Amino acid sequence: MPNSYVNLVYHLIFSTKERRPFIKEPFRSRLHDYLKGSIRGEGGRPIEVGGSDDHVHVLTHLRADRALSEVLQRVKSSITGWVHSNFPELRSFAWQAGYAAFTVSQSHVERVRSYISGQLEHHKKRSFQEELEELFEKHGIRPDPRFWER
Repeated sequence: MPNSYVNLVYHLIFSTKERRPFIKEPFRSRLHDYLKGSIRGEGGRPIEVGGSDDHVHVLTHLRADRALSEVLQRVKSSITGWVHSNFPELRSFAWQAGYAAFTVSQSHVERVRSYISGQLEHHKKRSFQEELEELFEKHGIRPDPRFWER
């Protein structure tokens, strides 16, 4: 085959440092829009962005020729710089160093999109901690409790 054909869809989750509740409206909408632009800047195609006061979920296509860890480092750094430049009252805003990333089959994209768009409602019933534990269990991930930042 002379060409490469790739469809890499990721469900990404990352949270604010110490899970501080920085991401409130109307800031949340602006942050989500900036995040989408940052992903586009990395050659990605965002499908859905959602979250609550202390974390974001991103469903996105990413390029095969870019390392996920490097893309996320640049996106998170870009967002932090934008926040510090445009929202002086949020000068202590920061992201946790880590993230969760899951691949998504094309046949499940709409289900994950719906899940992400319903994050605010979802978190009225369950905590971010409970959500992560369930996702880790579903994906066979056993986080090291020494590094489980709350």
